[in-house]
Formats: sequence, structure tokens, C-alpha cells
Amino acid sequence: MPNSVSRAATFTAIAFALFLPDLQAQTAPAAPSTHVTAQEAIDRIVKETGATLPPHTVDTIKEGDPTTVVTGIATTFSPTMDVLRRAVAAGDNLIVSHEPTFYNHLDERTLFADDPVYKEKLAYIQAHHLVIWRFHDTWHLRRPDGIAQGFVDQAGWEKYEDPNLPEMKGFFFTLPPITLKSLALELQQKFHARVIRIVGDPNLKITQVAYAPGAAGEETQVKALERDDVEVLLVGEIPEWETILYARDAQQQGRKKALILLGHVTSEESGMDYCAKWLKPFFPGLPIQYLPAGEPYWTPQRLPQPNAH
Repeated sequence: MPNSVSRAATFTAIAFALFLPDLQAQTAPAAPSTHVTAQEAIDRIVKETGATLPPHTVDTIKEGDPTTVVTGIATTFSPTMDVLRRAVAAGDNLIVSHEPTFYNHLDERTLFADDPVYKEKLAYIQAHHLVIWRFHDTWHLRRPDGIAQGFVDQAGWEKYEDPNLPEMKGFFFTLPPITLKSLALELQQKFHARVIRIVGDPNLKITQVAYAPGAAGEETQVKALERDDVEVLLVGEIPEWETILYARDAQQQGRKKALILLGHVTSEESGMDYCAKWLKPFFPGLPIQYLPAGEPYWTPQRLPQPNAH
């Protein structure tokens, strides 16, 4: 039986689920249109989530003119230079990005005002008349959570969700018995990850898995690991002196606990692939595509040998 930390309590602790949306009435599909401004498209997207923008939302236009007529929409985890170049080549001028454009959560630019990397990126966006809009808060507030839905689809885990707990769809799974090492290898293959880090016994046999993508924070992650019905927690990232050490101590105490760090990009990027598919019925007259930002890390296959003396 689960411990006193109930499924509902853990779910509400998940950072991106703290603000439950006010569900709105379902809207009819849009009529085909090839003349929609960026702001009109953004308003439609937010409306279709059924969520209400929270106070101080980061879901705002980061650069560009909202009256720009949209020629194509590109969804992405992050509008990297490579993503921007591919969008321009494809004729997409509305970039729907889950994460920031300018290297911090609020896209504040004071630190980068005279920075050459920032200035080149900004110049590129402006020269090509791109509109960059962040789709973070309301995508997480959608039910089911848009990022979680993408993860479930790519992992192929829909059959492992509890159908009696629709309010927690996409976050808790009961898998067929598998070792921690095999689970990590399976996820690495399915999500095309170069780097995955694991804390725990590689031979630990598990069935119960929780998912807290991105940077959900130590409180959310630890509350999930405290649960009797969570053996492995999948996360994006965390400072290495926080949940990582907690999971390590739990293992060293003989507890059936483990942590898999997928990386922030790997843990959420599939949600923006799903986003492109989700958007297409609402804008049937516009080209819409997903442009992966891609995992930023790499690891050498073999470490260089030291010189002989």
C-alpha cells in the first residue's frame, strides 16, 4: 500500500502542476486559413489548451512583431541558432518554443546586453522577421500535460498508466518487471539520448516508475521518491548536491530506490514533437513542423590514454 504521501499529494507537488487550469468550453476546429497573425495564432493555441494563463506567466512573445502574418509554425524545445536557421529555410516565421530564447527563465537580457552571442542571435531573428513565442506554462497546464503526453507517446507507455487516475495521466507507471540498467538502456534508445546518468543498483528489479520532467525541483523529486509505490524516478536535471545525494543515500541504506537523469532536453523534447501534431487541426491552412533542438551533450567512447614516461 502507498505510504502517507498519497498519489494526489505527490502530483500536486509537481512544479508544473501547481496551478490547475480553469477548463474552458471546447471550441470547434478552425476553418482553413492562410492569413493569421502571430498574435491570433498564439491566442488560439492558448485557448485550445483549456488552461488559463497564470499570473506572471513566461508564455509571452520574446522577440518579433505580433502583427506578423504567419507563413509557417515551428515547434521546438529551444530556439537554438540551428533551429532558427532550419525554420527560416523552411519558411516558418512563428517559433513556438518550450524553453527560453535568451538563456534564463525570464529571458532577461541585462547580462547579455553587450554579449556577442546574444547580439548575433537577436540580429538573426530580427533580420528574418521571426516571432519567438514561449509555450511553457499553458502547455504544462493542459490536461493531460502536453509535455507528459509527448513522453508517454514516445516511450510507448500509455498501456502502463492507471486508467482510474486520469488526473495523474503521464506521471505514474507500472511496468513489467525490468532491471534498472535495462530500463535506462531502453529509455536511452527510445529517446535517442547520448548521455543518461543513473543513481542506483543496475541490477535492481523494478516495476513502479514516476516521471517528473525538466527541472521540477528537489521538493517535487524527493516527495516522489518518498513514496512506497515509486521505485525509480525519471527526471531532467537537478543540482548534484540535492536529489542525487538523497537517492544515493537511499540506495546505500538498502532501500529500493533509484534515479535516472535523462537531461532536461531529453526529458521534455518529445512533448514539443507532440505539440506540432496537436496544433495541425487548428491551423489547417498553415505548414506546421517540429524542429528538434537536440541533446547538447556528448561523451567520448574511450578516454585518451596518458602519455607513457
